[in-house]
This record gives sequence, C-alpha cells and structure tokens, in this order.
Amino acid sequence: MQLALSYWKLNLAKKNMNSDPLLGSVRKASGWSTVWGVLMVICGLLAITLPLATSIGIVILLAWLILFAAVAHLIFAFHSHSVGGFLWKVLLAVLYGLAGLFLLANPIAGVAYLTLLLGTFLSVEGVIEIVLYFHIRKITHASWVLFDGIITLLLGFFIWAHWPSSSAWVIGTLVGISLIFSGISRFMLSLAIRRHT
Repeated sequence: MQLALSYWKLNLAKKNMNSDPLLGSVRKASGWSTVWGVLMVICGLLAITLPLATSIGIVILLAWLILFAAVAHLIFAFHSHSVGGFLWKVLLAVLYGLAGLFLLANPIAGVAYLTLLLGTFLSVEGVIEIVLYFHIRKITHASWVLFDGIITLLLGFFIWAHWPSSSAWVIGTLVGISLIFSGISRFMLSLAIRRHT
C-alpha cells in the first residue's frame, strides 16, 4: 500500500512538473538547442570538407566587420571634444577602412595573412602556457597545462613551417573542428536538459 502511494505521488509530481509553463518553455528551448547542435555539426563537417571556401568566407566576414568598425570610428570622430581625439579617430577609421577594403579585394591574401597571424598567436600562447605550468606545477593535474602548451606550440610551429601552403586548409579546418565539438556539446547538454524536465 505504501509503495503504491509513493508511486502515485511520484507520478502526480511528474504531471505537475510537466504542466508547469516554465518547464514547457525550457523543453521547447532545449529542442531548438538540439536542432542547433546538429546544424553546427553539419556546418563543421562542411567546413572541414571545404576548408579554403570556409577560410575565404571567414575573411570576407572579418573584412565587413572591420569596415563597420571603420564607420563607427568615423562617426565617433565627429563626437570628439578635442582636435587630437578627432584626428586619432579619423586615422583609425582610415586604417580600418583600408584593411577592410584590402581583405575584400584580396580574400586569398587575407587568408594567408590570417593564417600567419594564427600561427603566431598559437606559438605565443603555447609558450605562455608552458611558462604558466612552471608556476603552477605543484597543483594537481597541472601537467595538462604543460601538455596543452606543448601541443599549442607545436601547432603554431607547424602552421609557420608550412606557411603559406597551410593557408589553404588551416582556418577552415580549425573552424570546422570547433563547430563540430560545439555542436556535440550543445546537443548533449540539450539531451541532458530534456531528460531532467
């Protein structure tokens, strides 16, 4: 009898939870998040399959963002309260504008320069993580920081050693890998939320 009563209370609690409008909206949002995760995985696979096209697309998007920043600097220049501030913002607007136009006019060269910049960034990041390891090596699992630093440094050197030929695949491949893992994590978290609601 007690077991039947407990089972009845559990089912009643589940029905009340499922009828809660907040939980319904959470379930609906997690459904959309699941779909978004699957789309991210598909886009990641496409990016890996077409790395140069992905890289060119990223450079064009970056070029437009830089051009919008140029316009913003120009608008803010006219709101400056000093001649020096005005000139500085106009100079930045011109610099941003030229960089954005260059990337739009020469997306392949933009991919090459962006790849070189990425190789430099990864090399510097790897060195910093290795140095960080020596400051935290007494902490449990600090060796993962060293491992991450070594892998990041090697990846940076690999990009540098094969530049400019690495430009054809590096950015698109890395973006694709990132999209795949982000999509998988979003998908798995969405499934976990759906199980608990």
